[in-house]
Amino acid sequence: MDGLVQLQKNLVDYTASLFHEGFLDEQFNQLQQLQDESNPDFVVEVVTLFFEDAERLLNELSKTLGQPSIDFKKLDAHVHQLKGSSSSYWKCSIGAQRVHRVCISFRNSCEEQNVEGCLKNLQQVTHEYSLVKNKLETLLRMEQQILAAGG
Repeated sequence: MDGLVQLQKNLVDYTASLFHEGFLDEQFNQLQQLQDESNPDFVVEVVTLFFEDAERLLNELSKTLGQPSIDFKKLDAHVHQLKGSSSSYWKCSIGAQRVHRVCISFRNSCEEQNVEGCLKNLQQVTHEYSLVKNKLETLLRMEQQILAAGG
C-alpha cells in the first residue's frame, strides 16, 4: 500500500504544480468532480476531445495564415473556437488557462489585421497547447497508475 500512497502523493503534488504554473484552474477541479463510478473515463474523454479539437483548429489557423490573402474574420472565428475549447469543452471546463490567455492576444491581432502579430500568436498558442497537452497526458497517466495499483 505504500506504493499506492506515494503515487497518490505524487499526483496531488503534480496537480498542485499545474495550478501554480497556470496550466489549470478551478474549472479543472469541477470537471474532475463530474467523473464518477457510472462514468469513470469522463475526464479522459473530455480531455481527448479537447486535444482533437485543438489540433484541428491549430491546423486551420496555420492554413488560414498561409494564404496569400488572409481572411481575418475566418482566422478570428478559429481563434475564438480554440479559446472556447481551452476554457470549456461541451460545457465541461478543462481550465487550460495559458492557451486561453494567448487566444485573447491572438484575437486582438486578428481584430487589428496584424499579420506579424497573428503569426507570433500562432507560434505561442501552438507552444502553449503542446505544453498543456504534455502536462495533461502526464496527469492522466498518473491517474491510470493509481487505478492499476488498486487506488
